[in-house]
Amino acid sequence: MAQTPVSGIPPRILPRIDDVSEPYWTGGGDGVLRLAHCAQCRRFVHPPRPDCPHCGTALGYRAVSGDATLFSYTVAHQQFHPEVPTPFVIALVEIVEQPGIRLVTNIVDCDPETLFCGMALRVRFEQQRRGDVAVHVPVFAPAIT
Repeated sequence: MAQTPVSGIPPRILPRIDDVSEPYWTGGGDGVLRLAHCAQCRRFVHPPRPDCPHCGTALGYRAVSGDATLFSYTVAHQQFHPEVPTPFVIALVEIVEQPGIRLVTNIVDCDPETLFCGMALRVRFEQQRRGDVAVHVPVFAPAIT
């Protein structure tokens, strides 16, 4: 399905969105990050999957704070898409609710030179359209302290 940017936001390359991952990609419409969660184990699971890898229970979705720390990152200087300006930051962030749960994302609204591992981050959402579906891509920005 074609992906179109909304409000001048550059397009993001998204994975295939299916019934299992759709709540993750569409849930940010209200500004809340939701991750797959096992009610039995009380653990978050990412990337989304149908069942808990620990106990096999069907997963639901649960809201998280949206706070994270920067685990690792790289700055891309090569322009791979004519509508995506460089440099841009590809990052691995760890949610504060559960150490070890990391999301691949982009860091926005900061100079890449100011980034450091362990930096406090806060989720933001960029709306994209995929056909008739509004996708809310979670990206992260430095937390204001």
